[in-house]
Amino acid sequence: MAGGHDRTEQATPKRRSEARAKGQVARSQDLSSTAGLLAGFLALAIDGPHLIARLEAIVSRGLAQAGDPKLATAAGLGSLSGWAMTSFGEAVAPVVLSAAFAGLAANVAQVRFRPTLTPLQPSFKKLNPAAGLKRLFGTSGLVETGKALAKLIVVGGAAFLTVWPQLSRFGALTGLPPAALLGQIGGGVRGIVERVGSLLLLLAFADWFWQRHKLSKSLRMSKEEVKQEARQTDLAPEVRSALRRKQFQLARRRMIAAVPTADVVVVNPTHFAAALRYDGSLPAPELVAKGVDHVALAIRAAAKEHGVPVVSNPPLARTLYRTVELGAQIPEDLFASVAEVLAYVYRVAGRRRSTAARSRR
Repeated sequence: MAGGHDRTEQATPKRRSEARAKGQVARSQDLSSTAGLLAGFLALAIDGPHLIARLEAIVSRGLAQAGDPKLATAAGLGSLSGWAMTSFGEAVAPVVLSAAFAGLAANVAQVRFRPTLTPLQPSFKKLNPAAGLKRLFGTSGLVETGKALAKLIVVGGAAFLTVWPQLSRFGALTGLPPAALLGQIGGGVRGIVERVGSLLLLLAFADWFWQRHKLSKSLRMSKEEVKQEARQTDLAPEVRSALRRKQFQLARRRMIAAVPTADVVVVNPTHFAAALRYDGSLPAPELVAKGVDHVALAIRAAAKEHGVPVVSNPPLARTLYRTVELGAQIPEDLFASVAEVLAYVYRVAGRRRSTAARSRR
């Protein structure tokens, strides 16, 4: 694969379509959260008086029923608590639903509605500490840190510029009735929300453009990749299918040709076969061939032809076939099982050599 410095060409539509199918899209989480926040405050401003009235009614009714002897039982207390929670949920539902719908709409507007389950599939690459440190201290990490500082400065600065000139007026609000006090405080909160919301929206759009730039950069292709894709696109489907079959056949031949170099072939008697080689140059045995059904039979035939020991161990054969890539070393959790098989092969080979030596004497 070409290195990052060779990727000078913009991604082709096919490359972008494949990336989208894998869930790689330009999406700003800040834009979605800001849209939800502003929608929630807008709903609160519109439904505020009604919401306060509903909450007052809930508190009043709750206090009025608090002296009812029926509430002394667990059933009565549970009934009152359930009613209070249901009433509170109904009161705040317009605000919560408005924020959720706005956040969802912002997400859909950025990436269009095309769900995919690929990002939900487990990936051990995400657990790689080196990759995590690279994200943390790389360009993306610095950008995220800058965004967090910018939002902190925006929120703190807007709140300060709104509240500081009105500190003396707020001090004079002492003694006002609750309804009047809420009205005065609400005006100040609205000013903070308007300033903070406008600045956060600007930062969110800037982040969206950054996410688009980062995705476009990550999808860049080398000139050779563009040429290869163009050649594949120009070919008829029948030709591409024939090429894939030819490539598979060549890969199978190379794999069967590697069987004579193996130390042992582990098989499930009817379905699976995996050939292992351990010459001491690598830390662990290497899987040089694997197959199922017809390919497994070909591996066993090649092993028999060249005198490679064949050991029946169905669980190990299935595990090697399903979890170890061709040409890779076996994982640590299979060391014990593979070592047991190799030790058995070496013991049998040693006895055969001893018997042959005695027969020659």
